[in-house]
Amino acid sequence: MRYRVRHTTRYEYGEDVPVAHHLLHLTARPHPLQRVRRSQLTITPATALRADHTDYFGNALIYVAVQEPHSSFEITAESEVEVFAAPRRDPSATPPWEAVRESLRGLTGPDDGADIVQYAFDSALVTVSPDLADYARPSFTPGRPVAEASIDLIRRVHRDFAFDPSATTVATPLSVVMRQRRGVCQDFAQVVIGCLRAQGLPARYVSGYLRTLPPPGKPRLVGADVSHAWASVWCGGGTGWLDLCPTNDRPTDQDFITIAWGRDYADVSPVRGVLMGGAGHALTVSVDVEPLEQAAE
Repeated sequence: MRYRVRHTTRYEYGEDVPVAHHLLHLTARPHPLQRVRRSQLTITPATALRADHTDYFGNALIYVAVQEPHSSFEITAESEVEVFAAPRRDPSATPPWEAVRESLRGLTGPDDGADIVQYAFDSALVTVSPDLADYARPSFTPGRPVAEASIDLIRRVHRDFAFDPSATTVATPLSVVMRQRRGVCQDFAQVVIGCLRAQGLPARYVSGYLRTLPPPGKPRLVGADVSHAWASVWCGGGTGWLDLCPTNDRPTDQDFITIAWGRDYADVSPVRGVLMGGAGHALTVSVDVEPLEQAAE
């Protein structure tokens, strides 16, 4: 599948901002199942400084500075991305989850997979707790294949947690999400990550977009797509990472577009920064994910 993605973020400030510095994770990430054919960033007002980097996790990170008074700030990220089908995997053929956990003990350096181990530890927004361990336990029965157990976990999260955009913000602690069993895709991804880490398994947070399919006979709804997030679990060297979406109760496929990954939302937030003044702000976000073969018709 080939897509054209347009993601616009706009801030309206209560008073002029004389100086602002921003870090942006808005550029799609190339990986074995995703090719980025084109990427462009348009920023208003014009930036005085821009520097393109690769962050610690291998994501595209852009620093920008605006050094003139402005009452609004708008970023439009446009890209063309090709997403390939993943090889079919039999979840029951993956190793027992305990074997995957034990295999991590010998990884000590960057050349033998220690970069995988870092995702097994607590991070800023995901701290292992007894509640997470207790919730995960029914899925991770002794000897169960790691992929099968992880898929069962996201199925239970999908069943037990209600999607409610008014229930949480990016600052809502994971303990509150666990208690009220409500939230959005970012919350559900972090619940799954916390449960997996509670079992000693590496799990990372993936940000991106999900193509929203229209009902049969209806036109594709441009603008119906939103920023999305899901979890990825390490299933051992023979399988690698398995991306799972608890919001939709499914492994990811060609409907999913990856922007960045890290330990949790804080590592890959689309826009973050520091500004002087502003007296508060209003934020609007619009995301369009457009299949190019349909756009050509």
